[in-house]
Amino acid sequence: MGKNSRERHKAKRKAAEAAQRRRAAGKSGPDDPLSLFGVPHVPSQRRIAEQIIDQAVHAQHRDETAELDRCRALLTTGPGGATGIQVVNRALLAFLLREVEHAWQRGWQPAELARVARREYTTRHGRLMVDAIAAQMRSYSTATVDRRWQSQLAALDAQVWWEHDDHYVTAWGERQALDRAGVIATMIEVLHLLATLPAIEQVGPMPGTAMSAAVVPPDDLDQRMIDRVRALLAKAESTDFPEEADAFTAKAQELMARHRIDHALLVAASGERDQPVTRRVSIDNPYEAPKTLLLQVVAEANSCRAVWMKRFGFTTIVGFPADLESTELLFTSLLVQATRAMTQAKPSIDKYGRNTTRSFRQSFLTAYASRIGERLSAATEGVDREMTASAGAAQLLPVLAARDDAVRDAFERQFPDLTEHATAINNREGWASGRAAADRASLHRRQPVAHE
Repeated sequence: MGKNSRERHKAKRKAAEAAQRRRAAGKSGPDDPLSLFGVPHVPSQRRIAEQIIDQAVHAQHRDETAELDRCRALLTTGPGGATGIQVVNRALLAFLLREVEHAWQRGWQPAELARVARREYTTRHGRLMVDAIAAQMRSYSTATVDRRWQSQLAALDAQVWWEHDDHYVTAWGERQALDRAGVIATMIEVLHLLATLPAIEQVGPMPGTAMSAAVVPPDDLDQRMIDRVRALLAKAESTDFPEEADAFTAKAQELMARHRIDHALLVAASGERDQPVTRRVSIDNPYEAPKTLLLQVVAEANSCRAVWMKRFGFTTIVGFPADLESTELLFTSLLVQATRAMTQAKPSIDKYGRNTTRSFRQSFLTAYASRIGERLSAATEGVDREMTASAGAAQLLPVLAARDDAVRDAFERQFPDLTEHATAINNREGWASGRAAADRASLHRRQPVAHE
């Protein structure tokens, strides 16, 4: 290498070292929020916008009000003026789509994301979440989306209503009657929520993945049983006589118990092996705890296990698919019956003249759930005793025991550490009225609701 070449290489090294020193020495200030002006190669507007969004989410998480306000102001005005605003809008939507996808990878489903946004913030945040879900779903063919996801998307009315993604942020603000500062604040809150959601159990296939065929008995058996159960539950919901409602409900549970056994034998005879799966059911206020107890006792009567995730307001159920269908069907009907009976019962005013409606209804639903648990267990145990006394008991018992073990093992793998939540009973009248909603049979004590 000649002398001139060595000198040129030496000069290049010095220039590179000087640039590195300038980057290291660069300090941020009010006019240089990202330490950009001390750097020889200024990042693009897109990169600047992404860094500010990232900083805003971190400030939201750390409750750093001054830093959060500074980032929001920068995103509101946009780095570089009008063109910067458009760049920020694109970056915000891209962040939302990315975080929605990450939440799905951590086990969250569309309806759960929309619900947790409403629960943690407001209905407006829920609408923003639905839009982000709709935009993200454009990446997947309908044929690769699980039917439960499709049902959730339809229930949410998740549609891309805006003309172009570049216009979404502005159009959403106009639709919500929000100024730009309000739009930015809402989006940062939703981004922070998505980024901090914990991983939960995957329920069903992710969109875009091949769907495996579940092992199911012949369709005519399932549909016939479901139609009969629905007819019985419809009668239970429509009658004004508690004794009739109990009789119809007990008969429906008996049918479902027989179906569970038939299904287990069919699967065993086919040589196939189905596995326990996980499903989540939303439980809304008011009176979340007793409603959750009702779902738990229904799940137990149908050979499933349930756990309440109190913060997010849903209960996770583990069981075989047919048993989960029975659990959801019966729980929905019983909740209708319980709500009707509860609203018909009239709480009294206490001796201090205070309204006792809330404590009355809390106690009413807890007593109702306990009594329902006993009735359903009795119906299921009656079928089990009948089946075990039959000629096919030698074949049946090992099959049912293996399925119970599989459900227990799957549940304990998912939820190794549980705590108990005791439901308060502080209204005797409500408790007595709840018991009397159907009959006055003595109740045994049930386990408290398990939750994470």
